[in-house]
Formats: sequence, C-alpha cells, structure tokens
Amino acid sequence: MSTPRAYSVKAYSAAGAKSPLASTTIARREPTDRDVQIEILYCGVCHSDLHFVRNEWNFTQYPAVPGHEIIGRIKTVGRAVKKFKVGDVVGVGCLVDSCRTCPDCRAGLEQFCAGMVMTYGSTDKHLGGGTLGGYSQGIVVTEDFVLRIPANLNPAAAAPLLCAGITTYSPLRHWKVGPGQKVGIVGLGGLGHMGLKFARAFGAHVVLFTTSPGKANDARRLGAHEVVISKDEAQMAAQAGSFDFILDAVAAVHDLNAYFALLKRDGNLTLVGAPGEPLSVAAFPLIMRRRSFSGSLIGGLPETQEMLDFCGQHNITCDVEMIRMDQINEAYERMLKSDVKYRFVIDMASLK
Repeated sequence: MSTPRAYSVKAYSAAGAKSPLASTTIARREPTDRDVQIEILYCGVCHSDLHFVRNEWNFTQYPAVPGHEIIGRIKTVGRAVKKFKVGDVVGVGCLVDSCRTCPDCRAGLEQFCAGMVMTYGSTDKHLGGGTLGGYSQGIVVTEDFVLRIPANLNPAAAAPLLCAGITTYSPLRHWKVGPGQKVGIVGLGGLGHMGLKFARAFGAHVVLFTTSPGKANDARRLGAHEVVISKDEAQMAAQAGSFDFILDAVAAVHDLNAYFALLKRDGNLTLVGAPGEPLSVAAFPLIMRRRSFSGSLIGGLPETQEMLDFCGQHNITCDVEMIRMDQINEAYERMLKSDVKYRFVIDMASLK
C-alpha cells in the first residue's frame, strides 16, 4: 500500500514532556475518496491535552500536537463522500477511526474498540508516526468520524461539546437520568458545568457538590437546584441516601466513599474525572445498599451526534473563554489553577 501524498499546515506542538508548545509545521494526508478535509476554526482545550503533552499517561509520542474538540469548515470532500459537502460546519472529537467490525463498533460504541484511533496519540496508519490533533490549521478525517454541528449553535462555544459535552451526556443517558430523579454533579469545571446543564435539561433535580462556596451562584445559573459544600460534614449528612445518580467529574484525588453514602439503594456513582492516583473504595457503603460504582468514556459516534442534536434543540453550549494560539502555554498554567470558566477555546484564525 503506497503512502498517500501529504501537504503542510501550521500547528503548535511540544517537542518533549518539559517543552512548551510552540509554532511548527506538520503534515496532513491528501484526502482520499472517503475523506473530508477540514479548515479548523476553533479548538477546545481539554485537561487531557495537558496530560498528553507532558506525558503524564506515559504513551506520548513527540512531536505532540493535542486538541480533540475541533470545529471547522469543510474545504474538500473525497469522491465517495455522501454525508457532507464543501462549506459545512462540522466537528471532530476524540476519535478519527476504529476497526468498524468488532462488537463495540457494530453497537455504535467506537470509544471501546481495541483498534480505535484517537485524534492524537494513536498511530497514524496513513503517514506513520503519531496522530496529530486540532491545534492546527487543518485536519483530514474519514467522513464516518465527522459530526454535524447544528446551525443555531455558536461554533466556538460548541467546540468543547466534542469532549466535555459527550463525556457527561453519555453516562447521564446510560443511567436513564430524567424527571423525578435526584442527581448529583461533583465538581464545577469543564466537565461539571456541562453535567449541570444536561442533567437539568433532562428534567432531574440537580445538586452540585463543590469545595468552593464562591461557586454557588454560578452553579445555580448553570442549572443546579441546590449547592452542597462537600467539606461541610453537616451539609453532606443531610443528603444521605437520597440520590439516584451521581456524576463525579473531579480529576484530583478525593474521597469517593463520602459520595457512596449519599446514594439510594441501587443508586450509581459514575466517574468521568481521571485522577492520576488510585482512589480508595470501601466495600460496605456499596454492598449494604446494593449501590454501584462505574466509569464512562466519551461516547460513540451515533451518541455524539445525538448529543449535538440535543444541544441544538435545547440551545446548550459550553461557557468558554476565547484565547489566541500563542496564549496556550499560559492557558495550561491557568487550567492547573482552575482559573477558567469553564473551557478555553482557541481561535485558530490566530495561527495564520
């Protein structure tokens, strides 16, 4: 199989785990018959980008170009492309390919495919080396992994839906959150603020758990009916045994067992944050009330499109702060301090 022709685009990459992101040029494949060539307009900044660039998950290939919350405009379509046309505003999330044949792929759960190809950090089967993400002027993706963006949504504020949005939407849908249920969201960051918006839109009674009293007003603006300061033992005790479902969006080490005690019989806590260290799980809070603890990873392509369409119907987007590409290293340091409400989005026009 011959290597496809390539062309160059400007990008920002890191040369090593301790290197800042800096301007560079990278190769993209020329579109094949089933490919879509996209001019990237906006790219969200996910905490995973920082983990990846700094090799905190121990699989980074350098040079590393992160970015998997991509909104762009189609420049070219391959001859066999049927779903899109030139000029469409589209999205690309965390995945750009999968095996297409395994049980997970056939079920529309490509995020669990052993052969999934991530937007960055996987092996590029076309050009070799690692796949390179959305901190760049353009990207080429097979049409089956491109998503339609509802026309009524602000495209910049829609960018983080491709990760933060689907990461919170998918477990809420899987556990059938809806009217008559009491739902907790742990943490008010990029993920947590989307969890609030979705849980409220699904009709649940929504409670935010935070360590920061100063976030209470914002939490209510974003959809919380109640706010509980998780460091306050009395406030936590008052919520014991009352939740149908809790979505934990905290990426730092914290006490899970305090939240297990808040679940009803058969209640579930799903973790979508990714702490770097193992978390302690006590047996008795789970087994005494038949509670369950689970995890969730983004969503497949069908569910991601469903989420985007739901956002279009309910006018849901992320709260974002726009930055220029050359502000990315500063943004990473601010992100570590939780100094963003609630997602940075890069205006990729600043890369030109």
